[in-house]
Amino acid sequence: MKRVMSLETINQQVVKFEYAVRGRIAIRAEELRNQLQNQKLPFGQITNCNIGNPQQLQQKPITFFRQVASLVEYPDLMREPLISKIKDIYPPDTIQRAQELLKAVGGSIGAYSHSQGVPLVRERIAKFISERDGYPSSPDDIFLTAGASPGVQAVLQCLIANKNVGIMIPIPQYPLYTASIAMFGGQSVFYYLDESKEWGLDLEQLKQSLQEAKQKKLDVRALCVINPGNPTGQCLHESAMREIVKFCEQEKLVLLADEVYQTNVYQQDLPFVSFKKVVRSMNSSVELISFHSVSKGMVGECGRRGGYFECVNIDPQVKEMLYKIASVSLCPPVNGQLMVENMVNPPKKGDPSYALYQQEFSSIFESIKRRATKLAKAFNELEGVSCNSAQGAMYLFPQIRLPEKAVQEARKQQMEPDEFYSMALLEATGVCVVAGSGFGQKQGTHHFRSTFLPPEDQMDGFISKIKVFHSEFLNKYR
Repeated sequence: MKRVMSLETINQQVVKFEYAVRGRIAIRAEELRNQLQNQKLPFGQITNCNIGNPQQLQQKPITFFRQVASLVEYPDLMREPLISKIKDIYPPDTIQRAQELLKAVGGSIGAYSHSQGVPLVRERIAKFISERDGYPSSPDDIFLTAGASPGVQAVLQCLIANKNVGIMIPIPQYPLYTASIAMFGGQSVFYYLDESKEWGLDLEQLKQSLQEAKQKKLDVRALCVINPGNPTGQCLHESAMREIVKFCEQEKLVLLADEVYQTNVYQQDLPFVSFKKVVRSMNSSVELISFHSVSKGMVGECGRRGGYFECVNIDPQVKEMLYKIASVSLCPPVNGQLMVENMVNPPKKGDPSYALYQQEFSSIFESIKRRATKLAKAFNELEGVSCNSAQGAMYLFPQIRLPEKAVQEARKQQMEPDEFYSMALLEATGVCVVAGSGFGQKQGTHHFRSTFLPPEDQMDGFISKIKVFHSEFLNKYR
């Protein structure tokens, strides 16, 4: 039977784009996970280091956030006769916050909200941004989204008016960008980060990349910057950010700032600075859209799908079009929006929940920082591997120098060499990483991306498995 929908007849942009984070290796990991239920394998569990999904790897949720979430999910807990029974479990500030949020959403999180997001939540985000940067922010400039990714896609959808539109993205990059640009029919314009300089961003590389795109007659409209970086974990100096803003001013580019890892910063001499703050401090007219999410940081609530973007110096008529896109989906998940409110408005000093919140937040942060250091050191001890330390984010992106026989075997199997290595790592150890070829890399180099999120008490065993595999793999293909 000839079907209406086949690979030949559906949108070819969908067929062609790739998303390595959930690609072939991740799919195989799920197959192996299922096999473990009734079959003995060389390992006892799948360790998903392919994606920044903290709670899948046992990161503990923040108690205040979950208490508020449980109360808004089941408001009867805050009425008699139940409220008298829960007061020993729920501090008064959690009950007060839940009541406030329920009132803001009309009494039930099961109802649609405003398409741009719950007004109170947007007000709280604007207050957070104003206090973070020292410059005002307006709720009217903020759009709540189902995680940062739909926000990025909505903006790209507006920017890519035809197949000649180019969007500048870093290499290595998060595959959301290449996938979305391809899906909307645009052109990715790559600029390369410098691995020899801690994955630094070089202004001359930006200029060269843009010039080459213009020679191809591309209409380059935007520059995307991921800070802190994914998959490379670098953090930008404020001086470099100022150069980027000047570059966008001169070249008439919209600046897209992916800042979802802004609390994952591990070096005191490289504090997070938002592009909003830099743009305002320079009194710049650059069109800026910044993205944030509850999925990362110490929150790690990926499954709730909560995020937002802020528009700076954006034409009001364009904001109306972004609202129109948002309204097609009616609204982002309301429980995700309320988690965003919790993230930007956590317990304050003097609140009953403050001490526990601070203890949990600090404990998670310090543990992640230790794991980042430990795993980078372990990777650098492997033969033929070099790895920059993580200045921020949740990932390491080590370079692996593979024997020629391994490269040849990969080609025979129609795989990229680092994909071949990563698949072999999975089959031998149950550790799932993402091949560097899925993020883009300089020709002739091979990498993989790994989170450093496995539980701290499992890190030694996790590292030991990788060391044994790596040695056996090199010996096999020497």
